[in-house]
Amino acid sequence: MRPLIPVVIASTLLLTAPTALASPTCKDADGDTIRCGTPGAMPVGWALSPQQRLDRRLSRPPQPIMGELFGLICVLGGFFALIALMPEFDGRAGSDWDKQEGDDEESG
Repeated sequence: MRPLIPVVIASTLLLTAPTALASPTCKDADGDTIRCGTPGAMPVGWALSPQQRLDRRLSRPPQPIMGELFGLICVLGGFFALIALMPEFDGRAGSDWDKQEGDDEESG
């Protein structure tokens, strides 16, 4: 029973310790996340207007189309198929290795 007392005390202290809270994040005039207190940071809780948010969404590059994704999947599938078709080689057997100079000579 006595050896359990330090364990109980340590677990109680760890379970009742206060949690660390993160500082709030701020946005800049473009709506990007920035550290509060730096030049160009807007007040905590500020957000873009719905019209500005729509304009930013429209200015982003378009998402990849299905044809591009299908081509990427085909290329990766072909690559993995080539890897799967490679012959087995673990290097343990002498026939796994090519002959080198001096292999025919007797060691001695």
